[in-house]
Amino acid sequence: MEKINKIVVFRNQKIKRIWFKEEWYFSVVDIIAVLTESVDPTAYWRKLKQRLKKEGNETVTNCHALKMLAVDGKMRLTDVVNTKDAFRLIQSIPSKKVEPFKQWLAEVGSERIQEIENPELAQNRAKEYYELKGYPKQWIDRRLRGIAVRQELTDEWGSRDVKTKKEFAILTNEISKATFGKTVAEYKEFKRLQERNQNLRDHMTDFELIFTMLGEKTATEITHERDSKGFKECRDSAKEGGDAAKEARRSIEKRLGKSVISDENFLLKKKNLNK
Repeated sequence: MEKINKIVVFRNQKIKRIWFKEEWYFSVVDIIAVLTESVDPTAYWRKLKQRLKKEGNETVTNCHALKMLAVDGKMRLTDVVNTKDAFRLIQSIPSKKVEPFKQWLAEVGSERIQEIENPELAQNRAKEYYELKGYPKQWIDRRLRGIAVRQELTDEWGSRDVKTKKEFAILTNEISKATFGKTVAEYKEFKRLQERNQNLRDHMTDFELIFTMLGEKTATEITHERDSKGFKECRDSAKEGGDAAKEARRSIEKRLGKSVISDENFLLKKKNLNK
């Protein structure tokens, strides 16, 4: 299963976590930064790790080193612990925040497991997130449907020997380029999205979401029907899926007499509505 990197927040402080071996693992340094407010949590962890090793503490033994996004924007090996070992770790750190952190950890640590057992929970969380941000209901319904279509496509790719994050990104760009004439990065620039963590699809119009879904759904079906194998064959299928969506887009644009590709983003739209 592909590793999933995400960030969660405890009292306005970010903690990186990664989905690995069917459970969440949390950045040890981030946990220490939250609990101790140390000016150098990395050094704090080095000293604590030495002490725990001498004591024969299992937390250090069970600690993994996995790649996470560092402050310099690069993926670097980071010490991580699962929920169980995180509970053990925080017992070794004197802090007034330990108890509330335990409650928070229990909640976010089990969140993904609950979502796997009941996918509707993930959908409901996403719906609440978009509602809080002020998105209209019809848009939210399309966005959630798009998430399901996207997941189906990435699952298909993953089962056909598409392995790396870079390969997934290239295939996604093939569909976007064919459908809209822009890669994801070019589209984000077109929409004036400057932050790296801004999701392009969260700023798409209804038509843009629909054609994105059409391209990805078509790519999924072509990949399946042709039994595409490996990155190269999946790339060909992805481009054809995007080409099909482009043909549909151009047909509608001809009837409308205008382009459905918009440089508008949600932040600007919301700002204009609030004027």
